[in-house]
Amino acid sequence: MSDLAPVHPTAPTPPGAARPPVITVSGLEVRLPDGPVLLPETSARIHAGQVTALMGASGSGKTTLLRAFVGQLPPGAAVTGTLDVLGRTPHRLPAGELRTLRRTQVAYVGQDPGSALNPRMTARRLVAELATERGDAKVLELLAECRLPVDTGIADRRPTALSGGQQRRVALARALARTPEVLLLDEPTAGLDATVRDEIADLLRHLAVSRNLAVVIATHDPQLVGACADHTIRLTPARTPRGPGHTPSRTTIAAPGDGIAARAVDAHFGDGRRRRQVLTGVAFTAEPGSATAVIGPSGSGKTTLLRVLAGLHPAHTGHLTLDGRPLAARVRRRTRGQLRRVQLVPQNPLAALNPRHTVGRQLDRPLRLHTDLSKSSRSERVAELLAQVGLPADYADRYPGELSGGQRQRVSIARALAAEPDILLCDEVTSALDADTATGIMELLTRLRGEHRTTLVVVSHEHDLVARYTDTVHILDAGHLTDSGPTARLLPAQAV
Repeated sequence: MSDLAPVHPTAPTPPGAARPPVITVSGLEVRLPDGPVLLPETSARIHAGQVTALMGASGSGKTTLLRAFVGQLPPGAAVTGTLDVLGRTPHRLPAGELRTLRRTQVAYVGQDPGSALNPRMTARRLVAELATERGDAKVLELLAECRLPVDTGIADRRPTALSGGQQRRVALARALARTPEVLLLDEPTAGLDATVRDEIADLLRHLAVSRNLAVVIATHDPQLVGACADHTIRLTPARTPRGPGHTPSRTTIAAPGDGIAARAVDAHFGDGRRRRQVLTGVAFTAEPGSATAVIGPSGSGKTTLLRVLAGLHPAHTGHLTLDGRPLAARVRRRTRGQLRRVQLVPQNPLAALNPRHTVGRQLDRPLRLHTDLSKSSRSERVAELLAQVGLPADYADRYPGELSGGQRQRVSIARALAAEPDILLCDEVTSALDADTATGIMELLTRLRGEHRTTLVVVSHEHDLVARYTDTVHILDAGHLTDSGPTARLLPAQAV
């Protein structure tokens, strides 16, 4: 059962609180037939002109509640209790009325807004596509309202040439272009550094007050909640998954050898006048069996560096090596052995996992590609992989949409492990998770590193986790490597 509690009890009552709520939830529960409870029984009231935060452990139903507000529930889901959104019950609306509600009154921005942005369209066109006023001046005004520097030509960049924080702001501008009455945001600061998080918090407060907008955020970030939320709805999972132990373990097991390395790497987005440099002269090394972190502000090139190492973004100059031997810059030119040895765990597993395939099918695919196991042996191996990441064997029959964020992240790790890689590239794998689940994921990675001598390369804004679970840190700023060395030296205040 959730509870509704004010975050700022001494603050004056906002004007919107005296009026009827725009959303009323009473005893709402969502479950799958013969399956898990996606949202435990929840009650809440949400008002215009306020920021309401949804908080709780992974699997508590935060995203499910947001999706219930826009009628986006899994097929066959059993719903009990009542839900009123601007006088309507979204999951009971005819298709045409539901589309109208989503287009004109309730806007939803998911956990990975970048994946929802058309990569062929500029920021300007993406916002104009949904704007009620399509003039160029209005589009630029919306981008500026979302704190994007329109005088830098950012409106003419495509999503792939934007940082994660910039992609989120473009997605937010698209949502605001519809002039909605309710704005729903799922983990709006996941993967962003503290400075950008504070800017987002200030922006959300401004939007709620200036537009008399009901803003609802699902988040694990207590700093964001403290900075901008008027109320908090705390959700408790019907069943909290138990992961590996949470005792920090820091093990240095690097073995002699070259590992994976990059030398004098440049990388950019676009060409000609639209070319934007992302990495400049970057040198990087992760020795076998080591745990190496890449940190830096949003937009500094961290994810691009991981994608270069994985062969998913070309290194336009410089070269890559694996154990001292050349490693092709493009994934299509790598040998099957190199593909197996270097695996990427992306930041948003929901976008990376096929929503139409079961977990078991998605774990089976790398086994078919990289092993000679029989079908029955592969089924046994799928169960072993799930156990390895702390999930029951019957999760093989579930779909990604039936899992919490932490569970999807574990499935994403299990899929990478199916290839038995030597190097695991982890991009913000804890950014959208609560503190306990994030610690569990890092303990899992540390255990795998100890058992299999796996090399970990971790991109993160969470310096406390970096300090506890890595040996070496590389610091990026504006595409340049500014420092590298032992974690204890570069993060002395947080090292344990």
